[in-house]
Amino acid sequence: MQLVYNDQPVMSTYLAIAYYYFTPILDLQEDLEAHRNFLNSRDIRGRIYLSQEGVNGQVSGEYRDALGYIDWLRKKYEKIVCKVQPCQEHAFYKLTIKIRKQLVAFDHPVDLSKRGNAVSPSTWKKMLEEKDKETVVIDVRNNYESKVGHFKGAILPPCASFREFPSWTSELEKQIPKEAKVMIYCTGGIRCEYYSTYLQEKGYTNVYQLEGGIIQYGFEEGGEHFQGKLFVFDDRLVVPLQEGDVEAISSCHHCGLPSDVYYNCANMDCNELFTCCHACSQVKVGCCSSSCMAASRLRPFDSSPRPKPFRKQAKKI
Repeated sequence: MQLVYNDQPVMSTYLAIAYYYFTPILDLQEDLEAHRNFLNSRDIRGRIYLSQEGVNGQVSGEYRDALGYIDWLRKKYEKIVCKVQPCQEHAFYKLTIKIRKQLVAFDHPVDLSKRGNAVSPSTWKKMLEEKDKETVVIDVRNNYESKVGHFKGAILPPCASFREFPSWTSELEKQIPKEAKVMIYCTGGIRCEYYSTYLQEKGYTNVYQLEGGIIQYGFEEGGEHFQGKLFVFDDRLVVPLQEGDVEAISSCHHCGLPSDVYYNCANMDCNELFTCCHACSQVKVGCCSSSCMAASRLRPFDSSPRPKPFRKQAKKI
């Protein structure tokens, strides 16, 4: 039987799902147990975070179990929107459900009722095509994410984590006037919810955010105006926005040749995430440097063309 999602054929038996929803959750433990009870007998893996702000999840699942989970989420959180991508196998190694103080580690209080103007992927595409010199596009992701793929002409902040964006914004204020049109985007949209609010608190009055993030843009508009591939926080690490060959825009850490394949350094005391071509990965046995090659605690080298990130052993939720 042909699998179908949103009236489109799916050439895969697994789905990757990303979602977030802002809603007050009064009894976090009750919500956590509800998720556990529903997912206990279903083939779902990934990360689900609950806080008093709401819920944020990235999971993968067997097609029918994934659709069942989406239906359950929609009944529990009435207006939730799920971004869905087909995948050939589980995108996650295990299932983790946690209660957190923050849905996103931003460490700066913001009033999420004062978010920026959310625009659809089709409107975003049009805005990119009509962009003038008074408009700036900002990639609201970590530098290792934007390294392998981003919208053409976007500002790529040198931030290693989302927590660094408030400090980086002080540099932005020196260069970009408060009346400028500011377009921001991230992977699935949740970081833009925080950052658009923060920008407006800092005095920017014309802020637009890509609704559904790059994931939804790729689903609706393909890869037009996007260079490279999308970094994702699961076992796939890097995925194309559209079918076919996509040219790598990042380079090998060792030789400088084009490569968008990420490795965790085999030195367990380093674990640095770096891009590396297949040839250099063989020579360096998965290490980021010669000194790491000589380290005493090395993981076995994975010689596959696109290795999965290092994961600890799975535990029951």
